[in-house]
Amino acid sequence: MLYPVIMAGGSGSRLWPLSRELYPKQFLRLGKSQLTMLQVTLDRLQGLECAVPWVICNEQHRFIAAEQLREVGVEEAGILLEPQARNTAPAIAMAALMALEHAHDPLLLILPADHVITDIPAFHRSVASAKILAEGDHIVTFGIVPSCPATGYGYIKKGATIDCHGFAVERFVEKPDLEAAKRYMASSDYLWNSGMFLFKASRYIEELNLYRPEIVDACRASLSGRTQDMHFIRPDPAAFAACASESVDYAVMENSSRVAVVPMDSGWSDVGSWSALWEIADKDADHNFSQGDVYQVQTNDSYICAEHRFVGVIGVQDLIVVETKDAVLVAHKDSVQDVKKVVEYLKSQQRHEHLNHREIYRPWGKYDSVDCGSRYQVKRITVNPGCKLSVQMHHHRAEHWIVVSGTARVQNGEKFYLVTENQSTFIPVGQVHSLENPGVIPLELIEVQSGTYLGEDDIVRFEDLYGRAVEKSE
Repeated sequence: MLYPVIMAGGSGSRLWPLSRELYPKQFLRLGKSQLTMLQVTLDRLQGLECAVPWVICNEQHRFIAAEQLREVGVEEAGILLEPQARNTAPAIAMAALMALEHAHDPLLLILPADHVITDIPAFHRSVASAKILAEGDHIVTFGIVPSCPATGYGYIKKGATIDCHGFAVERFVEKPDLEAAKRYMASSDYLWNSGMFLFKASRYIEELNLYRPEIVDACRASLSGRTQDMHFIRPDPAAFAACASESVDYAVMENSSRVAVVPMDSGWSDVGSWSALWEIADKDADHNFSQGDVYQVQTNDSYICAEHRFVGVIGVQDLIVVETKDAVLVAHKDSVQDVKKVVEYLKSQQRHEHLNHREIYRPWGKYDSVDCGSRYQVKRITVNPGCKLSVQMHHHRAEHWIVVSGTARVQNGEKFYLVTENQSTFIPVGQVHSLENPGVIPLELIEVQSGTYLGEDDIVRFEDLYGRAVEKSE
């Protein structure tokens, strides 16, 4: 049986403005998919004999990951929270060590959560071949059969055949220039390095211990001091901070003599840019992909996404146009690698558009910052059925709540009462309060904040259902 480990960390910016630091691409529904990239990764496991998966993600993404797992019925999955980014070698080491606590030397299937695979049967066939090699103590990586001389991927050169199931790895090659990439593709001896792996948990730990024993030691120490609430597993942050940051490629794959590669020709893409997303999208007769309220005239070979407003596109070619509530990107397809320059600018100006969307997800639901000024802010808040915000207070702001639909159960100081549709209530500055949805439909309300400071850090929590820090009593 395979133990899937889904790597859902990272906060890539190459698909900005849809992908943000606090809501990166692995949690997005790209194109016209009804599932997010994380959910699609889980869905492609159907048909394989698998245990309940583990998901590895950042602490700040934990509630997004948990909600997306719940949406597809994978509520028993463990969510391993990285205290801080330390690359793939330590993350996989922690998964391997935990797997060895739960089963006798299980096979780990390591899958990034942000890849596209369109040919699922081909993916399953490659996994079946890799499983045979892994059971024979090989550390298996999956090599993508190249479809073009790409310069954005690392390459793997195949060596001798191993039992008709794969190949020994002769060498790993860094991202090449175009001429080298053309030679690699013409030779048929090279595959793209996919970042997907399959191996015994013990084999990985043994190999990592040979080449990077300090990573194994730090991960063991971190896991020995772990805590858990709900499905969230929190390694000890101080021990993990001492861990070196290194990729599994550098730490193990390029050093081990037990590495094998299994070719995979499955319609794979790592969706590393807007142009890559255009390549795999379903396009119309003019080679355009459009989504949302879009009208196009004399437009060709373009990707147009309108999330919230009407977008008209006239007389253009090879453009990326992406509209969100708070940002618009217009770029030539040949220049999409420079999207990171926009993100760097936003960071340098201490703006928020690189960090999160206007709509923010929380474990109890979400809120949308509709309007704001120097002394006021208006939010549209959605509280899911049965969910409750923390018991909290604010030092610098008061809040007015107007219920639009559903029923709110409100704690306002020592008073508890219900507020229903078209009713409102007022929370003074400094008042301990909470908001709960006791009903079976979402609670929708408008919140008007007023005060001298409106930052999200003006929250003092006293009780919380979701493991967030609370004020300790003396």
